[in-house]
Formats: sequence, structure tokens, C-alpha cells
Amino acid sequence: MSSGSIPVTPALGVAIALLLVAAAAVAGLGGLARYRDVLFAGLRGAVQLLAVALLIAYIVRWTALAALFIVLMFVIAAHTAGRRITGNRTWLWAALPIAAGVAPAALLLVVSRAVPLTGLVLIPLVGQLIGGALVATALAGRRLLDELHQRRGEVEAALALGMLDRAARLEIARPLAGGALVPALDQTRTVGTVTLPGAFVGMLLGGASPIQAGIVQLYVLVALLAVESVAILVVLEVIARGLLTRTGTPVFFRS
Repeated sequence: MSSGSIPVTPALGVAIALLLVAAAAVAGLGGLARYRDVLFAGLRGAVQLLAVALLIAYIVRWTALAALFIVLMFVIAAHTAGRRITGNRTWLWAALPIAAGVAPAALLLVVSRAVPLTGLVLIPLVGQLIGGALVATALAGRRLLDELHQRRGEVEAALALGMLDRAARLEIARPLAGGALVPALDQTRTVGTVTLPGAFVGMLLGGASPIQAGIVQLYVLVALLAVESVAILVVLEVIARGLLTRTGTPVFFRS
């Protein structure tokens, strides 16, 4: 065991439980969320992490199984982002922006062989990219559909003036799309001064040198900027074309 490793002790488990109870109490008393939802999220996360830890320990030995696990992560991300955006079957279109952002970055990793092509390396790296694309897609999708619904009169007026459906939606939605990139920009701007991201800390705890950890973390941050930028542009286009809609959206929002 390296000197930087954190021992898993009963005290750590107690600390996690206390923090979860505190989060549930604050969220419930403050009206932010039902305390049951917070407790369930924490317990579900614990079960999922345990299951994934055991699964990864097994599948990292075979590249094919690791690739299948990455595909599973993508499917779950697309479903999660889609359901966050809409309540109908158009949620399937949420897979397109996530794939458009993640696929080129993952392909660059594989083709360049910048990192060892093992499950133990690819799963966490590609998983972070999928997670970033999920967040950007969900944030952008929800915000854009909310804005189009609130300003439907302006879209209808643009259509009445002869603008095409896509152009009318883009006129309203495009200025807001960049807001979904703010979390990634802030994370990149403040890395090392305000936050120490997971990849950096994880590598340090695993015994890597600070320089090695910093370079890998820099790749992750820059890749996330690229991945999320592409995902936001694609979700903007999908919504502008009326492919990703929300239940109850007025008819003129649909192609």
C-alpha cells in the first residue's frame, strides 16, 4: 500500500453516514428536496459504487469487457440526460450530442496511444468524458426547451414573418446555449487554486508523481471542454430541428 492511500475504516463509514443524514436534513428542512430522496440517492450511490467496484475489478482484465462497460455507461448517460430534458420518447435523441462529443475524444485516446489501452485506464477516463457530456447535454437541453416554451410568442411571430422553424428556434435558443459550458469553464479556470479534481487526487493517492497526475488531469479538463462544447452545439441543433421536444410543447415547436 502506498503512503498516500486512504485506509477504509469504520470511522470513514460513520463520517459518510453522518454527512448523508446532514445533507438529507438540510435539504428537507430548507425545502430543497424531500429528505427521502436525498437518503435514497446516497444509499443508491453506495450500492452502485460497490457493485461497480467489484465489476471493474473483474472486467479490467479483458479489453472487450471493458469496452462493453463503456458502452453501458454511454447508454445510461443518454437515458439519464434524455429523461432530464423531456418526458416523452424523443429522449432517445439525447444520445446524439453525448456520442458526438465523446466519440472523437475517446478515438483520439485510442489512436494516439497516449495512455495504456487497458480497462483500468480507459474506463475512468472515458467515463469522465461521458459524465461531462451528460451534464452539458442535460443543462443545455432543459434550459433551451424552457426558454422556447416561455418565449413561444416570439417564435410564433418569427414564423409568421416567414422564418423557417429551425431559424426561428435558433434565434431564441442560441444566445442561451453557452450557459451550459460555464461549469466546465469555471472548473478549468480554478483548477489547482480552488479545486483539486478527482483524476488528480486519485492518481496522487495511487502513488503517481504530482507531475504525472497534473498532466493527466490537464488532459481530462481540456477534453471535457471540447466534449461539452460539441455536445452543447449538437443538442442546440437537435432542439432547433424539433427532434427533441417536451411533453406539452406547443405544436409549432415540432417539425
